[in-house]
Amino acid sequence: MCGGVEARDAERSYKVYFPNPKAAIPVMLEGGEALGWVRWGRRREEPGKGPQGGWARLETVERGGWDKYQPLRAYGLVQAYMEKDADRKSHWFQMDAGFALDCLVLGEGEERRVYVVTSAPPAEYSWIHDRWPIVRNLQQS
Repeated sequence: MCGGVEARDAERSYKVYFPNPKAAIPVMLEGGEALGWVRWGRRREEPGKGPQGGWARLETVERGGWDKYQPLRAYGLVQAYMEKDADRKSHWFQMDAGFALDCLVLGEGEERRVYVVTSAPPAEYSWIHDRWPIVRNLQQS
């Protein structure tokens, strides 16, 4: 389901984990506009209008379940993402250059949030988790 990511800014690399209330992901809108680091989802204790959690199921997005939030399609510009298996062991997956996480962005300004779009895992990783981030080729988008 993507519980963590590794991302860079101009100076260094960061490992970011969703449970941290300050978790953020560098994001670019589908049209190419860079938004910088956007807060990742909304935790149960956080106020706001977006749904709780940090993920959006592709099936729900496709059937219009997110339309009420007026989401913008976006890309999470990360170098790696992490999934935890049933034993809570972390597995890191490197991203190839030119690829990004499929995301939705909700809200504006300080209330802006990013959600990672997920679907079924590749067959070889189905033992790790039942949801998996969708990875997009930026050249084909």
